[in-house]
Order: sequence, then C-alpha cells, then structure tokens
Amino acid sequence: MAVSDTSRQSLIPNFIYTSSSSPSSLLMTKTSNPSLFPSTSPAKQQNSFVIPAPNEPLGKIEMYSPRFYAACTVGGILSCGLTHMTVTPLDLVKCNMQISIDPAKYKSISSGFGVLLKEQGVRGFFRGWVPTLLGYSAQGACKFGFYEFFKKYYSDIAGPEYAAKYKTLIYLAGSASAEIIADVALCPMEAVKVRVQTQPGFARGLGDGLPKFVRSEGALGLYKGLVPLWGRQIPYTMMKFASFETIVEMMYKYAIPTPKNECSKSLQLGVSFAGGYVAGVLCAVVSHPADNLVSFLNNAKGASVGDAVKKLGVWGLFTRGLPLRIVMIGTLTGAQWGIYDAFKVFVGLPTTGGAAPAPVAEAVEA
Repeated sequence: MAVSDTSRQSLIPNFIYTSSSSPSSLLMTKTSNPSLFPSTSPAKQQNSFVIPAPNEPLGKIEMYSPRFYAACTVGGILSCGLTHMTVTPLDLVKCNMQISIDPAKYKSISSGFGVLLKEQGVRGFFRGWVPTLLGYSAQGACKFGFYEFFKKYYSDIAGPEYAAKYKTLIYLAGSASAEIIADVALCPMEAVKVRVQTQPGFARGLGDGLPKFVRSEGALGLYKGLVPLWGRQIPYTMMKFASFETIVEMMYKYAIPTPKNECSKSLQLGVSFAGGYVAGVLCAVVSHPADNLVSFLNNAKGASVGDAVKKLGVWGLFTRGLPLRIVMIGTLTGAQWGIYDAFKVFVGLPTTGGAAPAPVAEAVEA
C-alpha cells in the first residue's frame, strides 16, 4: 500500500540523521531536489527517501531500507570484529589480572605483560584471537544493525514531537534492545576465548577449544555466562550509544563553529572518534564489575556469582583491572565509532549523531 509523502516524513525524526551533501534538511532535499532521486515511476519517486552523497559505490541507499540496515550491519562487523582482535594482547592481560589467584603476580599493566611474555612468549599475546574475531564480529553486526532498527522503531512509536523531546530515552532503549540480541551471538565465543586465554594448557585456540569446552560442560555451558554478560554489556552499550550521541551533538553545538553539514568528512570522522573515546571511558567504569564476573565465571568450572564476590571482594569487582580496561575500552570505542562512520560515509550515508534542529522546525515539518 502506498504511503503518502506527509506520512513518511512524519515517521522519520529529523534529529537522528543529517545529510552532509546539502545545508537543508533531508526532507527539504527530497522535495526541493527531485533530480537527485531518479525513478522509473512517479509513485516510486514520491515515496523514496534517499540520502544523496558524492561517493556511492553501492548506489543510492534508501534510508531505513533493507540495504540501509545491511550497510549498518557490515559496518558493525568491521568496527567490532577488527578492533577487538587488534587489542587481543590487552584483553589477555586484563583477563589474567581479573582471575589470577595471586593478585601480586599481576601488580600492574607492565608487569602483566612481562609475566605473560616470560610464561607464554610473544605468540601467547594473541592467544584466543580467532574466537575474539568471530564473536565480536557477530556481536557488532547485531549491536549496530539492530540499534539502527530499534532507534527508528521506537522513534516511530513515539512520534516526531516526543522522539525529539525524549531522544536520549530512545537511544537507551534502542541500544539495550540491540545488545540483548547481540550478546546471544557473542556468548559462546566469549566463553571459549576466556578459557583459552586464562588457562594456557586448556587449548591452542577455537578449533580444539570449542569441542573440549562442550565435552566438559555441555552445549548449554557456553551460555552460563550470558546473564553476567548482559549485566556487563547492556549498561556498557546503553552508555556507549546514548553518551556518544549526546557528546557528538554537544561538540557540533558548542565546540565546532561550523554546522555539521558544512564540515569536511575528515572532521566529522574526527568528531566520531573523539566522541567515541570519551563514551568508551564512561562505558568501562559502568560495566567493569560485571566484566570481572564474566571473566571469573568463564574461567572456573561450576563457579557462581557468590564465589566471585567472595574471592575478589566488592572492591576488587569494581577496581581489579580497571585502569587497563579504561585504556582499552576508550581506544576501542573511539576506533569502533570511527570505523563504523567511515564505512557509512564510504557507502554514501551520513555519520552518526549531530546537532538536533530547533523544535519549531520539527513542528513545521510535522
């Protein structure tokens, strides 16, 4: 059934995306520049909502179309899979600091690298890189792809006025919904990764580690860390997306004198990295206790949350391995947003976030 132009406009909140190809809004671009939207039929041209861009190797991508969500999914795979694999040495040291029976063995980040180098050699720093790459690629696909979907879905439910007024709640709800799904995809690989990284004699990698894990604890054992993983990742992701969107909006509003749609692509990507780094530091602090729990439970067979609290202590849950995780997650999150938005720019989509339009303009559009 055909959707009227007015109805389509009312379902898409203006504040979420802004095209950098024109100073006008996307909705005004659609109506004032019809030549940018070629179509074989007038009806299709009337109902099409496309982001024009100078670089479109895949052709024009219609916003909120299957191709749009597919592009966001691929961007998520690249941003999460590659970055997590790159910081495998840091993650390895962090996990061993978290679950070590002897805290004095890993007194600092530098001593942790020294211990692992002495015990496992240089190759040991990349132990578990395969489950890391596969697990976080799957998580990134779901995290970013479903975030874009749920952000649009909840905005449609709220309507343009309330979507603009309560945009932070929409960011929080959309990211939480996406992460619930993403962690189901991540959990099996995370379980194998932690076991391989923290028990050097357990397995060489995913190929022998996954079958051995299943034989030891059963297939359901791969998901025994799911609830703590949700406890770590859902607050982390809510902070990651909501704070990033807010920080980027504030940077364009207060720190950068030029409107976003007049900024160069390199500057926009720089803003994405900077906003992502600050958001990552906040994420690390919020989610660190649950991260300690996940590492402890996946390392110790039959262990419970109570065992972890008893062994690590409440203070240890909040602080053990935190400085390293702040460095790791800050860099990681900044790089993820940079890669994700770079891929979006590459396929002709605008970068994420930006200054919200004035409520009066939204009321006129509505």
